[in-house]
Amino acid sequence: MPVAVGEVVEGTVTGITNFGAFVQLPEGKSGLVHISEISHDYVEKVADYLKKDQKVKVKVLSISKEGKISLSIRQAKPKTNKPVEIEWGKTDDKQKFMSFEDKLSKFLKDSNERQDQLKSRESKRGYSPKGRKGGSMDS
Repeated sequence: MPVAVGEVVEGTVTGITNFGAFVQLPEGKSGLVHISEISHDYVEKVADYLKKDQKVKVKVLSISKEGKISLSIRQAKPKTNKPVEIEWGKTDDKQKFMSFEDKLSKFLKDSNERQDQLKSRESKRGYSPKGRKGGSMDS
């Protein structure tokens, strides 16, 4: 059965170039995975992500009139939308169960408190935005 657009099939990496990787598909067909279709992350070097003879799952993106097959590894696997755990200051087990909005509110509150602390330190030192205590920088 020939490969069709939208299908996810398993193939073998047969060659690596600076712009992508060639993948051998079932029935002897071959296609290209462009560097932008290798991973959801930024890919600088294809060889950092793929090796020759590696088995990969690919999605068939298009087949040209000339028979060239365009493939995608990143579209063959779902993107995980799991956010990176953020820890501001102390490690807090409660953060793991906080919603994004709660984490954002906590961050804004902490940020405002830090800004207030900095402003109070500056006023105690007699800091002036012009650079000198109570005067201008012209003298």
